[in-house]
Amino acid sequence: MRKLLRPLSVVAGVCAVLPAAAQAGPPPTLTAGVAAYTVDVNVPDGNPDGKVFYSEGLSAAAVLPKSLAEAATVLPGARPANVIADKDGHVVWRYEPPAGQDVSNFRTQTYQGHKVLTWWQGTTGIGHGSGADYIADEHYDIIATVTPGEGYTSDVHEFRLTPDGRALITSYREVPADLTAIGGPADGTVLDTVASIVDVASGNVLFRWSALDHVPLTDTRIPKPQTPGTAPDPYHMNSIALDPQGNLVISMRDTSTVYDVDTHTGDIRWQLGGARSTFALGPGVQFAYQHDAEFADDTTLRLFDNNSADPTSSLGPSSVEWIHLDLATGQATLVRDQPHPQQITAYAMGNAQALPDGSTLVGWGTASHISEFAANGQLLYDARLPSGTYRAYLDAWP
Repeated sequence: MRKLLRPLSVVAGVCAVLPAAAQAGPPPTLTAGVAAYTVDVNVPDGNPDGKVFYSEGLSAAAVLPKSLAEAATVLPGARPANVIADKDGHVVWRYEPPAGQDVSNFRTQTYQGHKVLTWWQGTTGIGHGSGADYIADEHYDIIATVTPGEGYTSDVHEFRLTPDGRALITSYREVPADLTAIGGPADGTVLDTVASIVDVASGNVLFRWSALDHVPLTDTRIPKPQTPGTAPDPYHMNSIALDPQGNLVISMRDTSTVYDVDTHTGDIRWQLGGARSTFALGPGVQFAYQHDAEFADDTTLRLFDNNSADPTSSLGPSSVEWIHLDLATGQATLVRDQPHPQQITAYAMGNAQALPDGSTLVGWGTASHISEFAANGQLLYDARLPSGTYRAYLDAWP
């Protein structure tokens, strides 16, 4: 039986189409936030001088009728923008893209030994973006524009710089595929999701990896048989990072799996969660539709567990999980699980950032919160946003 597809409201330049029927459970936290950036908790010893970096906006034009999309632009925080704010919520800097474009994934990174600002900018489709990645200096001047090249465009989900001047970039493109395994036509089309490694200075593509070439369609947790005018998105790659050996750690939301990919051969070295986990999952190691998987140390993977892929239901609250991976024994052990004190659930987006003092900043995606937690779990900072943000970061600036 085919599932009906329901458009999902778009927040911070990210949109998706999700099944109308989903797992039973409590509904996720409402996406609608407050009229302005509102700080509820701000403990003085919680990195008080740091600035908060996030993107705001409703990319409603991507999925809503034109009249409704235009009406949505008057809502608080509806215009796409990159924002730097102090921890009291006062805006330090704001950038709005040209009309018809969105921005997302705004953060600080390091390029050629200097702290820079980076973000994605472009147009949004159904659950992904098509555009370019930007690098700006401390004067807010753009010093580099990066794309994956060879006919690919930069997707909204990942633009991560490595210490040696490379960029990890997600891309989506529609390709022909036999969809009979997931209830679609033999001559259908599918959204393949692709990881690229690009040398920023030269623009040369150093490595390319296609999900469709390596992961069976039947591993998807959200089968979406093709309907006229749409291509299913069975993988939905939403983060790329490096493992301690320099291989790629790839998170795919729609398979609820984290993959470790050999950058020389393209082989999947191991996978965590989902239909075919390499690891035996210990008590509490349970996640679904996750975002932002990256190593916290040589043996500990950290991820944002959404626990939901539907605005009407969930598997429970979202949280940040730290998971110890023992490659020798094939065991995955829960080290720490950090939910929000209000037990909020984000059905889309979200991230976690390790801070130098051992605390963690968490962007709660569509749940419209940004929080900071001490290593012992104490809530040091909590702010509510007018709308959700794909990711959030805390750093000194300039």
